[in-house]
Amino acid sequence: MSSSDPALGPPAPANRTDQLIERVMNSRAGRLAYRFRRLVPVASFAIGLGSYFLIQRQNTLAQWLTALMLLGWLALLFEGLLCRLLARFVGERVPQILVRYGAQALHQETLFFVLPFFLTTTTWLSAQCVFTSLIIIAAVASAIDPLYYDVIAPRRWLFLGYHAFTLFAAILAGGPIILSLTTGDSIALASLVMGVCALPSFNDVLRAQHWSRWFVLAGLSFTLGGGAWMARFWIPPATLNAKHMAITTRVDTANRQPGPDQDHFTVAQLRANGLYAFSAIKAPRGLHQKVFHVWTHDGRVVGRIPLQIQGGTRKNGFRTWSHKLSLGPNPSGHWRVAVVTDDGQLIGAERFTVGKARGENSGD
Repeated sequence: MSSSDPALGPPAPANRTDQLIERVMNSRAGRLAYRFRRLVPVASFAIGLGSYFLIQRQNTLAQWLTALMLLGWLALLFEGLLCRLLARFVGERVPQILVRYGAQALHQETLFFVLPFFLTTTTWLSAQCVFTSLIIIAAVASAIDPLYYDVIAPRRWLFLGYHAFTLFAAILAGGPIILSLTTGDSIALASLVMGVCALPSFNDVLRAQHWSRWFVLAGLSFTLGGGAWMARFWIPPATLNAKHMAITTRVDTANRQPGPDQDHFTVAQLRANGLYAFSAIKAPRGLHQKVFHVWTHDGRVVGRIPLQIQGGTRKNGFRTWSHKLSLGPNPSGHWRVAVVTDDGQLIGAERFTVGKARGENSGD
């Protein structure tokens, strides 16, 4: 029996929300948006890449782009309130599929926006590659519809956890650009926000009904935020990039230029004037960050020299150096100079050796 049978009456008219959706999807703009939806990740990555370069030249524009991205997050955080307000105008609650489509677009925009920041600041021969790999995996997942809609979105605890992680990455990149926060302050803020935003995920898993379970949820949230803070050594400083590092026997202090970079020195070379560790670090304009040159000899820290950098418009970054006059009574061996933030995030590192001249016979 068809739906046009008189016994069933005429077909029920579509509600106002369905009519609105159909009108939008059948419009020229709607058809174009659906046809080219695969280009959203590419456009987001391009905007993020552009913002990465703009933070040195047009810092205000980069701030606006980042602020607009974070405004989208505020809209998603207050999703329920906005849906109720919108329902007053259209007469029906916004369908869940539209909400999820908006969430997917925002996740794509955020993850592909922050990705260039982490790709360019990750020290790949360190534990930082784990965190950046997670961002890459999350970004790819947001662009694959079957994976996003069939695996992530239906499982609310997974969806909200994914949402919290994405917001964590957004604050890491946005904090230094918008608020001129240090990387440590950005991680602290991001850890706090992620812990709070993960509460609904924990609630979905535990199904808290008795009031005492809320203490368990609060403990889990605190553990997650604290764990993120403790794992900061694995997180790249999203807006700090070591453009150039050098180990040399001299530095032109007037022009702030290092001498020739070397990876091997003899003991005789060090006796006259020691060694310099030179670093040029790119940072957003207005950012003041304390960093350290950590000198390590055969795995043992022998020097930790504090330095202050500030963001600016210089293409090659803020230039600074440390000078170690004495490398100890027996400096021979393997050395490493790491540039780290005051919270322990690795920005970059240079390695060198001290010993006999290359080619010199090591026998008697």
